[in-house]
Amino acid sequence: MQHLLAKPTSFFTLLCFVLINFSKINNMMTGGLGEEKPANGEIQEIVDNLKDDVKAICNQEFERFIAVSYKSQVVAGVNYFIKVDVGDEHYIHIRVYKPLPHTGQEEELAACQDGKSKDDDITYF
Repeated sequence: MQHLLAKPTSFFTLLCFVLINFSKINNMMTGGLGEEKPANGEIQEIVDNLKDDVKAICNQEFERFIAVSYKSQVVAGVNYFIKVDVGDEHYIHIRVYKPLPHTGQEEELAACQDGKSKDDDITYF
C-alpha cells in the first residue's frame, strides 16, 4: 500500500475506480439522483431521528410522519431526498445529508419542502 501512496496519480485513479464501482453496486450515480425507491427501515429511522428538526423548520405538528419513498445522491457522504406522509393526504419532501461513516457525524436535515402531494416527483432541492 505504501508503494501505491507514493504515486498520487495511481492512488487517485484507484479511489475513482472504487467510488464509481461502489455507486454502481448500490445503483446510484455519483453526483446525480438515483431512482426512486420505496422507503425501508433505515430511511424511516433517519426520518424518525429528524422529526423534531423538521417540525421546527416547518413550524407545524404532523398527524403522522411516515417515510414513503426516497432518492439518493452520492456526494462526500449521501444526500437522501425523502417523501414523507404527514397525514390528511399531505406530504413533505426532506433532504438529509448523511456523512461518511468514518467521520462519526450524525445525519442532518439540509432542507424541507412543504405542500407536496403523493404524486409529486422527488427532485433535487
